Amino acid sequence: MSLRGVTVVAELAAGTPTGLSRELLGLARRLVAEIGGQVCAACPGADEAAAAELIAYGADKVYTAGEPALAEYDSDGWTACVAVAVREAGPAAVLIGHTTSGADLAPRLAFRLGAAVATGCVAITLESGVLRFTRPCYGGNVRETISFNTALKVATVRGGCYDALQHDPRRAGETITVAFDKTARRARVLERQRDSGADVRLEEARVVIAGGRGLDGPEGFEVLAELARELNGAVGASRVPCDLGWCPHSMQIGLTGKTVTPELYIAVGISGAGHHMAGCGNARNIVAINTDAEASIYKDARWGVVGDYRKVIPALVEAIRELRATQGRGKA
Repeated sequence: MSLRGVTVVAELAAGTPTGLSRELLGLARRLVAEIGGQVCAACPGADEAAAAELIAYGADKVYTAGEPALAEYDSDGWTACVAVAVREAGPAAVLIGHTTSGADLAPRLAFRLGAAVATGCVAITLESGVLRFTRPCYGGNVRETISFNTALKVATVRGGCYDALQHDPRRAGETITVAFDKTARRARVLERQRDSGADVRLEEARVVIAGGRGLDGPEGFEVLAELARELNGAVGASRVPCDLGWCPHSMQIGLTGKTVTPELYIAVGISGAGHHMAGCGNARNIVAINTDAEASIYKDARWGVVGDYRKVIPALVEAIRELRATQGRGKA
């Protein structure tokens, strides 16, 4: 049987589709324009309002479990629910965001449905009727393009690779509540703890200030946080500071972390290894601050500053404050 259409597994943040979920719906619409079929969204925790938003961003059908307990990711529950939705929708491909939960769900779902899976994709194209998946490999230094012989394909896609469609509240769609075996949930969440102090989500920030090994300790992230507050940005990190316990792994950017595509990316004390650039290389403007004038980050940066961040960052913060004060006096 020839499968048609694309199903997107959507995640929610504060009850609305995440930026990455909106991007995947946009990608799905472009793909179905060539392969035919409908764009479906599988979102176990979606209520009526969230389903309406998914439809407004491009979904023709929204599959939900109608279970408040699945509002946030649950490995067993989501796998069971999404599997039912995919079987009903019969798509050619399932697209999942390359997030912590998405990377957990994709292989489980693929195994259950007898599908092939590609993780961490940066591009999905259709060539001669065949879906091809492009993803970084060898530590982000090379990209490979692969295809599969299975009828159904599952892929996780990194953020910032595609544009979301314009929100259209006039779009019509259908919401379907799927039944699944509730006994599939073998674990129960007793408590959730969230990182505090993050006013702006890292994946959706327009400005990101990221620190690396060159910060020489956790205190350096307090310096970066001051600049982030001035620019209404978010603070991220390369892998080493996270591994050393200087900051939580939720701040990690790179091949094994999050992908960000801000307007401005300030890399402080980061060498610029391939596995890190895989997570930030699509930023519109990269500024590098490093004491090593030969650091490879300068090859990718639009602007570079060779110097000690302990002097550069406070000076930059002071300059921003002075500029704002001057502009304020000018308006007065």
